[in-house]
Amino acid sequence: MILNFSVTNFSSIKDKVTLSFEASKSEKLEKYYVIKPDGKTRVLKLAIIYGPNASGKTNILRALNFLRLCVVSPFPDKTKTFEFQPFLFDDRTRESNTIFEIEFFANKIKYSYFLELNDKAVASERLYYYNPKKALVFERDTNLKEQVANIKFGSKIKISKEKLNALKANALWNNTVLGGYLKTNIEQKELKDVTDWFKIKLMWTVFPNTLWDEMFITQLIRDNAKIKDFIVELLKKADLNINGISFEKKKVKNDRFSLLQSLLGIKPESAKNNIGNGENESEYNIVDEVFLYHIVGEKEYPLSFKDESAGTKRYFELGYYLSLLLLLNSVLPVDEIESSLHPDLIKHFLLTFLVNSQESQLIITTHHRELLMEKDIFRNDVIWFTEKKGDSSTDLFSLADFDTSVIRNTSSIYNAYKVGKLGAVPNLSDYFINF
Repeated sequence: MILNFSVTNFSSIKDKVTLSFEASKSEKLEKYYVIKPDGKTRVLKLAIIYGPNASGKTNILRALNFLRLCVVSPFPDKTKTFEFQPFLFDDRTRESNTIFEIEFFANKIKYSYFLELNDKAVASERLYYYNPKKALVFERDTNLKEQVANIKFGSKIKISKEKLNALKANALWNNTVLGGYLKTNIEQKELKDVTDWFKIKLMWTVFPNTLWDEMFITQLIRDNAKIKDFIVELLKKADLNINGISFEKKKVKNDRFSLLQSLLGIKPESAKNNIGNGENESEYNIVDEVFLYHIVGEKEYPLSFKDESAGTKRYFELGYYLSLLLLLNSVLPVDEIESSLHPDLIKHFLLTFLVNSQESQLIITTHHRELLMEKDIFRNDVIWFTEKKGDSSTDLFSLADFDTSVIRNTSSIYNAYKVGKLGAVPNLSDYFINF
């Protein structure tokens, strides 16, 4: 679970901003919102980020996703460069490094990770753990002139000289030490726990335009009856008149699948011996087309997934990710969760997560203000806002930061936000245009 995530000089983010999951003193809905991963630290399961367009909501999630990739997708050689932008509306930040800081729990141990980089190289990197007191796992700095990383482990960490040399060989100047560890045939407990957390627990960010079609769905749920049954039950509860899922074999061009293969390591079924018409078998793969069964009257009718509504496809996708949250105790960021979904369905999804999850976390961005009316089901410390500062950079703050002079227990958060009392709303001009 994430305790705090901070980023400096990334895209629209200029000065350091921090998204915190540390629970306030409030015990409201404690059973559904608060987890103690180490037995004492109170950590929230949900964060909801509001803000006008171009205020930086999505960039918070992009920054977290970028940090994940820095760990789980190390570069194969020194020539590769990082694909991101610092804050460009300032001459100083254009040439400055970008910094990520994250505190999280892995196997009930708290870790603190610091990463500083530019587009060419990792400048510095540090990892600490608390067991129970704070201690160094490793620290790294890079000789940018020689393009060589220097790595030093803490006194409490056991690692042989041979293993350290092997790790140094793979920790290229444009790779993190954690990424280098994933390429090295050595075993080290703390590094394994942390890299496993980034690979398995911190999931990739789901954007509204995330590549998602029947091939992807099939490869992930076809052979997992538990996930399949869960998604069917979720669709039933969503009043979509769907009662089942089936799959039928079909032939597709390889190029449709190549991106998913590279991203997820999926190996589709070969079309060899399935093509008898003289076509080049290497150009095709055999996949399963998904059909959802709709109840009309007393009969069931199959409908291909590609013919379903955008909302059904979106909820199906979120249903899959929700199943992983419940099974793996993961962290899932979702951008613009309201995309193609009815407001009641958004609320139902969030409540399903809160009631059924154990040690998972959900981070969402949204423009759906009506959720703020639901004071009986949300806590103030899960609500966050982004807005543009005077220099067009992103500011991030929590509803819990406002004192009683702005928000009282009897106040309508929805109305306060709608009229601009909380900030984080667009400053619109009049409707007249000289055309």
